[in-house]
Amino acid sequence: MATIDIKVPSPGESISEVRIAQWLVKNGDVVEKDQVIAEIDSDKATLELSSDAEGRIELLAEADVPVNVGDVVAKVDTSVKAEKKASAPASVKEDASTPLSVKKEDASTSLSGKKPAPAAAPATAASATPVAKAVMAEKGVDASKLKGSGPNGRITKSDVEAYIAGGVDAGGLLMNGWGGSRDQSRNKMSTLRKKVAERLVSVKNNTAMLTTFNEVDMSAVMALRDKYKDKFKEQKGVNLGFMSFFTKACTEALRLFPAVNAQIDGEEMLMHDYADIGIAVSSPKGLMVPVVRNAERMSLAEIEAKIKELAIKARDGKLSIDEMTGGTFTITNGGVFGSMLSTPIINPPQSAILGMHNIVERPVAVNGQVVIRPIMYVALSYDHRIIDGKESVSFLYKVKEMIEDPTKLVFGGKDPGEVLLGL
Repeated sequence: MATIDIKVPSPGESISEVRIAQWLVKNGDVVEKDQVIAEIDSDKATLELSSDAEGRIELLAEADVPVNVGDVVAKVDTSVKAEKKASAPASVKEDASTPLSVKKEDASTSLSGKKPAPAAAPATAASATPVAKAVMAEKGVDASKLKGSGPNGRITKSDVEAYIAGGVDAGGLLMNGWGGSRDQSRNKMSTLRKKVAERLVSVKNNTAMLTTFNEVDMSAVMALRDKYKDKFKEQKGVNLGFMSFFTKACTEALRLFPAVNAQIDGEEMLMHDYADIGIAVSSPKGLMVPVVRNAERMSLAEIEAKIKELAIKARDGKLSIDEMTGGTFTITNGGVFGSMLSTPIINPPQSAILGMHNIVERPVAVNGQVVIRPIMYVALSYDHRIIDGKESVSFLYKVKEMIEDPTKLVFGGKDPGEVLLGL
């Protein structure tokens, strides 16, 4: 009997332990080569584990139990071959381009017109993808009400969203348990959530973190956006948002104040001659910070396209380890959730983070007159060990200047008149 060991792959250089989130096959099942047999949860991302050969599988590790990278978690008996199945319609892949209203192909329907196979057993949360489970938990959707369209009847995120979009019964499924009961439940923290918790506590304990604030008049950027957003989308293929303006303003300000872009490495300051900007995004698994590499060399359109790409990957749980490591500065936008003001926590080992907030019309004094302007409060949290107050305040004020006068983004943070006169 020839057997092949299936080992836990390495999700990243610094990760030595992972957790098997769930097995997608049962002990004794006959699997095909490259078939996904398990999902592995690390402190960075969720990975898929595939079989290296065809045969009968023997599971050697339990689900929801930590295992070390390199451990043998399953064996495949290659002397057993899988039965050949009749070709079936290809299942609809779950990706960002699939409309929520698309109805999935019923796997039990035969193209030849023969009698359909018996209906599959009711779906359970265990037969759903991690992203789908997170959405179901958030919306309070009962897995037994759904019909999975993924491999082996697995519930995908698109299945959940299509169910929600189609309306629910009067049983109040989306009330998420608020029915007056006194029930309690315990949910194990994911590896990612535990790692985030450790890092946030570490920042509070090991850095001299302070936050400085300012307000930004968004009138000029909003007027520019309203004027050109349709033409921008037509020519560039992406929407023109505020994040690209702030990202570009930050890269120019980081050039002028390099300490804000630096890190502490032992007893040395590690300076960066580039700006890799982390963009904090919310995903079903929690907060993730994918990185836009060399943002200082990008145009607004390139920044918008990259942020969109990374945000879709974060939502679908497809971010790679490399896409979430190595940033030099981070931007987080709590305004999309309605936040007026906050003190963002530094993303280690970085030394600073910019917090954006919601835009609210407020009365402000302009040339001695009280006028109504769209105002955003911004916050810069920084490590005082490496960044002085003067640098932090000057950095934030420079960002404010460039947002309030977007032409300075074109001229490297300078006034166009100064550039023209060579000053």
